[in-house]
Amino acid sequence: MKDFEPDEMSGIEHIRAAFLKTCDIFGYTLVEPSPIEMLSVLEAKSGAAIRDEVYYFEDKGDRAVALRFDMTVGMTRAISAQKSIRLPVRRAAFGGVWRYDEPQKGRYRYFHQWDIEVYGAASTEADAEIIEFTTRMLKFVGLRNTRIEISHRMIAESYIAKIMDNRDSLGDMLRAVDRTQKRPESEIISEYESKGYSRNNLEAVMRLAHASGTADEAESALGADGLEGWDELRAVLDSLERRGVSDIGVNLGIVRGLDYYSGVVFEAFDPDSGVGALAGGGRYDSLAESLGGPSLEAAGVAGGVERILLAMNAQGIKTGLPARTTVVAYADKDLALRAASLATALRNLGIPATSDLAEHSLKKQLSNAAQDNARAIVIVAPREIESDTVIVRNMDTRAEKTVKVGELLENPESLLS
Repeated sequence: MKDFEPDEMSGIEHIRAAFLKTCDIFGYTLVEPSPIEMLSVLEAKSGAAIRDEVYYFEDKGDRAVALRFDMTVGMTRAISAQKSIRLPVRRAAFGGVWRYDEPQKGRYRYFHQWDIEVYGAASTEADAEIIEFTTRMLKFVGLRNTRIEISHRMIAESYIAKIMDNRDSLGDMLRAVDRTQKRPESEIISEYESKGYSRNNLEAVMRLAHASGTADEAESALGADGLEGWDELRAVLDSLERRGVSDIGVNLGIVRGLDYYSGVVFEAFDPDSGVGALAGGGRYDSLAESLGGPSLEAAGVAGGVERILLAMNAQGIKTGLPARTTVVAYADKDLALRAASLATALRNLGIPATSDLAEHSLKKQLSNAAQDNARAIVIVAPREIESDTVIVRNMDTRAEKTVKVGELLENPESLLS
């Protein structure tokens, strides 16, 4: 886990602002799922293997709990408990999540995630909407040339079922295909061969990872007819074309490793940054029921904030910097209180302003203001105090002027510029 410095927090807030803007125009309302879940809730759909991926422990009541590893489970649990909610409903969340993963570039054990979910909508239009949301949000962030790659879990599952005799192997094979984005295919085949799977079958399953392009090209590359899911996948592609969403392709190697996905799945990439998927999601109609709730259609997408920041850096996109402040300096420590009071008066007018808290010399105050990229310096000095004036120095032009304190507070924007 890492500490976040001011420049990183500025970037995170930039992405949060873009996310909230996108939520507003698409009609998604913000919620905050609990940071702690019962471990049994996480295991309900993913099984005991989820323990390898999460932080879990016993609390003081001897309950097995875990830190949230995504927003989807908590949001779905909460929606399932609301018996009278009017469907369909759109929800959004932004916050930190924890994964017990091997730290590397773009992959941390604590990171920030944005998330949207649609509950109670079975149509492929809901799938298309969350993909459209993703492309719009990434544009608001400032990214260029991102690409969405789409697949369908039923295509992958029915294809694997034709190869594997044992239905219990489905989860393993989906995870194997999912890992081809992160590891060499030969390593994955060797790993699963050591678990007892035949190399011929593994190589056949890996054909999913190479079936991409247009829908027709992907279907031809897979060389398997009669697989479930093609009609839904094509319907989503048609909807996206009508919505004007471009930079879309089919990639049947996108299966999403989480067990709860059940339909269309997709991931967003920046081809030039090399940080992996920036966002991913899809349809998961069985999750609510697995958590003990009612049958509830659902689709959603989540994005990794830190990965988006890496992509922004790769494209040279600068995030919004903190507002430049006005420093109210004082010529001697006896005037520190007067300087602090003037800084307060400026802040009351909405002008970012600070005064020195450590009784530094005036020379040091001026040096610090320059290093902090101050907008202006207001100098409180004994001679000026007698005439109720201050010296205002513009830090860009270095021009100085003496102004009345009352005039400064009446027209700060003009006099500080």
